[in-house]
Amino acid sequence: MQPWLSDPSRPLARGPQARAVRRCESSTSLRQLRVGEFSLADRVALVSGSRRGIGLEAALALAEAGARSVYCLDLPQEPGEDWLKVREFASRMGLGKFEYISGDVRDQEATWKVGETIGTREGRFDVCIASAGILGEDKSSLEVTNREFQDTVDVNLKGVLFTAQAAGRQMVRFGQGGSIILIASICGSVATEPTYCNVAYHTTKSGVLQLARSMACELGPKGVRVNTISPGFFRTKLNSSLDDRPDAAEHWAKSNPLGRFGRTHELRGVCAWLASDASSYCTGTDVFVSGGHQAW
Repeated sequence: MQPWLSDPSRPLARGPQARAVRRCESSTSLRQLRVGEFSLADRVALVSGSRRGIGLEAALALAEAGARSVYCLDLPQEPGEDWLKVREFASRMGLGKFEYISGDVRDQEATWKVGETIGTREGRFDVCIASAGILGEDKSSLEVTNREFQDTVDVNLKGVLFTAQAAGRQMVRFGQGGSIILIASICGSVATEPTYCNVAYHTTKSGVLQLARSMACELGPKGVRVNTISPGFFRTKLNSSLDDRPDAAEHWAKSNPLGRFGRTHELRGVCAWLASDASSYCTGTDVFVSGGHQAW
């Protein structure tokens, strides 16, 4: 031991170096980040919109981080080929429970019931990622109809609220805190060029940012953290229409300093971080994963 560490006249040593020394002295494993702060061992999670795409990638990341149960909530009755392949992989790798639930996030009562059922079954509820969303119609703000706007609000804003409520109610019920992660978008913070018009989508994603800030301030004293992730332009089946618009695809691929679309696996790290104790002092915060789109 270094003499200054044992000198009672010196202030208590703090910071990562001091923690590392204390761990060595107590024979604690130095693999702390992997098995400590970032571990989701014994945690229970719900991910909406996780039949495919970003939601499915996030669900797998939680499972690989050690969650004992990951529940994937989506609208279709059956999970689909992508989800089944991921579950097969999770099973082969000896990961925790990976379960699909068919449900409509637009139905508040039913979504709350999903949360309650999970909580009662598992005896805890630790992580929620609200990823369900739709793009809506790509058209001028002067032409979008009431029905088109409302459909987007129902899924992207109300559905996110209902999912966060379903999880937050259980987190408060068990008194163990938790992490709620809402998937927003770069389009909630910056306007895009008029070659891509979707005022309903952009408005709802901006609303998700404020929803998270408000919930974070209310639920922080109860140990529940609420944050958002704002992806930039990612190629998923949700925007597969770009396959027929190569000029538009090339334009958006070059709309950030990295000069390309994001890949869904590039959201895994931030999902696992926000879900884990590694981000224990982070709430009411938006994390850009955008290739630097907002830095132009």
